Amino acid sequence: MADSDERETRRLVRRVRSFAAAHGGRAEGQISYLGTRGYRLVLVGADGGWGDLVSRSRDALTHAAERSNVPLHEAFDGELAARVRTGAYEWKRMAGIQIGGAGRGH
Repeated sequence: MADSDERETRRLVRRVRSFAAAHGGRAEGQISYLGTRGYRLVLVGADGGWGDLVSRSRDALTHAAERSNVPLHEAFDGELAARVRTGAYEWKRMAGIQIGGAGRGH
């Protein structure tokens, strides 16, 4: 692994571990391709809280999850998706997107 990849992985490990600690001590995740931006690791904590990290390197995200003892799922569906807990902000934002309101970032 190149030095820059290792630095990126270490940075991601710190963020993954911090997320897990703040959300019940453990997390699970799923990596998806974003196109030219790279890859997105969605994390779901033991408490249902969720967050994400983006990197140009799928390998860096995969290694960060492995080093943080975060199991990775093939898809963001089923049991993993069912554990996500959303709050009023997310529901309001989703409703705004659906009806063309402020949630669209205008």
